[in-house]
Parts: sequence; structure tokens; C-alpha cells
Amino acid sequence: MSEITGPAELRELLGPVMPRAAAKERPALHPRDRQWIATSPFIVLATSDAEGNCDASPKGDPAGFVHVLDDHTIAIPERPGNRRADGYLNILSNPHVGVIFLIPGRNETLRINGRARLLRDAPYFDDMVVKGHRPILAVEVEIETIFFHCAKAFLRSSLWQPSRWPEDTLPGPAGLAKEVQAGITESLAELERHYAPENYEKLLYRG
Repeated sequence: MSEITGPAELRELLGPVMPRAAAKERPALHPRDRQWIATSPFIVLATSDAEGNCDASPKGDPAGFVHVLDDHTIAIPERPGNRRADGYLNILSNPHVGVIFLIPGRNETLRINGRARLLRDAPYFDDMVVKGHRPILAVEVEIETIFFHCAKAFLRSSLWQPSRWPEDTLPGPAGLAKEVQAGITESLAELERHYAPENYEKLLYRG
């Protein structure tokens, strides 16, 4: 093995940053950024705690669920989940976050890096109601850098091309939980009833 141990060695291997990539970061939202956020139904929120332990959490809702407060601030609503709160605990000890915005069928992504805080209520919570449910809390992000990321990863992976998707041979969510999680006491049949689409759909905003 040949490990890379320093920035100079890494830069020598990768080569110089492409000029367009080096100059694409912005400190504030452009109108096209706002349009992208309004069209995106899915994000990944990346956090780490003060010791560097990391978390990347997917979050989804109807398109435009991330609320734009102004050109320098966005708010991400929290819905009922598993209550682990890994990312939120990270934010309490280290406010630096990264967010990737995806739009189905688009190979580019919008990326925002900034500093976050957790809010249990704010006037704009009323603007983030879905199916009659206000957010449990919101992650408010003060934007430091924002930029569009190129399409290469999505093109290489053929992510949006069903004809290129691999055959799905993995168990469903009930089977996965039963196989890999220690301490599961429910039977497979009980788990299958819990994860059944008609039941799980009822839990999306009720927990």
C-alpha cells in the first residue's frame, strides 16, 4: 500500500484545480439556487461532532421543503423519525454542516456549507407545515459557501437510469432489521406488518 499523507502529495497526484471549479464558490444564494432548492424534494445533511465523528442524514419532503429565509440563510424542517438525533447532537457540539440538494433526474447537485443552529420554534414554522403537521424543530443554516457540483458521479453510476439498475437481491426493510440488528424481539411477520407501505405511510408525520 502507498498512503497519501500530506496536501502536497495529494495535489501532485490529482493535479491543479480546474479554473471553473476553483472559482465556483459563492457566499450567497443566486436566483437559480433558490429555484433549485424550491424544486428539490431530497437532501443529505452532513455533520460531525467536536471529536470528528461524522453523520450523513437523508431528509425528504415535498419539493421545496427547505425554507429560504434570505440570501444567506436556509432552514431544514425535522419530521418524526427514529429519535436517534445523531446529526442534531453533532450540531450542538460543532455547528459546521454540509448539505447536498438533489432533484430526481438531474445529474448535478447543489451544495451548501455553513454554520447551523437548532430551533424548536420560529415564525416560519407555519410555512413548513405538511399534511397539517408543523416541524418538530428546524436546522437553520447560515450559508458560508454554495456551489453546483458537476454531473460525473451520477453519470458514472447511471443513478437515474432504471435500465442500468442492478438486480435487487437484498431483503426488504423487515428482513434487514431482523438479520442485522441485535436485540430485535419482534417476529419477521410483525416487522413486515410494521414496514408495510400502507402502515409506514401513516407514520411519516406522526412518528
